[in-house]
Amino acid sequence: MDIITKITKIIEENHAQLVVVSKTYPPERILEVYQRGLRVFGENKVQEILEKKDLLPSDIQWHMIGHLQSNKVKFIVPFISMVHSVDSDRLLSEIQKQAKRVGRTIDILLQIYIATEESKYGLSEDELWVILDKINHLKFPNIRLRGLMGMASFSDDMDVVRGEFKRLKIIFDNVKSKYPADFFDTLSMGMSGDFELALEEGSTMVRIGSLIFGKRDYS
Repeated sequence: MDIITKITKIIEENHAQLVVVSKTYPPERILEVYQRGLRVFGENKVQEILEKKDLLPSDIQWHMIGHLQSNKVKFIVPFISMVHSVDSDRLLSEIQKQAKRVGRTIDILLQIYIATEESKYGLSEDELWVILDKINHLKFPNIRLRGLMGMASFSDDMDVVRGEFKRLKIIFDNVKSKYPADFFDTLSMGMSGDFELALEEGSTMVRIGSLIFGKRDYS
């Protein structure tokens, strides 16, 4: 059993969705994975996703999973399937503005800060509830909140990572109980090194790149 078959089998058994993280990999490598039947790909940088999308099949569902600057939102709203990394009121407002401009409704995830590293982005729980209150009052009619996203600490201590996933699942369940929309169904957590742990803790969407493509070359 090859790695793609193994990964997809595990994810399907857990009723979750795979986002193939294609950042830094060239279009020809992405096409190889696409030809295995995978259609959802995630990129971290706007420029890279723009360069790739026109070179690859049009039925690819592109997800923006990296930190997104407000001034670059306008470039991706015409085609993006989901933005994972919404971490501020300002960014949310810009997505609303640009989505209205092109006549689309954009699926988003709110990114929650769960890690110990200061380099990670995300909303605090207090900030999350402030934004949810605005969404509940229809401040963003061209945005559809699908769920939450979080990145665990880069740590070899799986107890730490598990604890962070557990915390995010608790937040997700709490929000879902008070925001009972049918489409609020996505908890995106888990990457190549910890996706099975994330699935155990309730993830419905995992982001896997290097495990599928191999080690990245950042040179």
